[in-house]
Amino acid sequence: MGVLYDYFRAKDDAAAVRLMKDFEGGPFAASRSGMAVDAVDLKGIEPAVTLGKLVSLVRQVDWNVSLVDLELLWSGDEQEGPWLMSLDRAARDTLAAVSHGQVRELSAQWGRIEELAWSGPLSDDEMLPVIEKVAALAQRARNAGEDLYCWCCL
Repeated sequence: MGVLYDYFRAKDDAAAVRLMKDFEGGPFAASRSGMAVDAVDLKGIEPAVTLGKLVSLVRQVDWNVSLVDLELLWSGDEQEGPWLMSLDRAARDTLAAVSHGQVRELSAQWGRIEELAWSGPLSDDEMLPVIEKVAALAQRARNAGEDLYCWCCL
């Protein structure tokens, strides 16, 4: 069983929590009739470690567990979720700052982290689409003055 992760943008924490109610707990990246949310499905890319290591690569700093500051906003079933977390604006801005010229090198580096390369290093360009999606989402959020959120569920 895997953990699902959707990243999306919203005006603020209250708006993100309202979306949890509107979507009956998620997911957000799945299209629903009449309910548009700017979201990306990143499957097994969890925010603290895996996404945090991308943030560390962009910032060119060592990763640590508190690099991406997360706040739990919603908790469904204790064992299976769903859960909703906010990501700090510094992480949003770091991801939004990823330039087109950085993506290939970031993909090569990120594809070597233990959490992604558990069966061996990924090809240098395998994580390109993921980085492009999350960077574009972060850019749209930053440009709109919105925050980034992570929905997850087992």
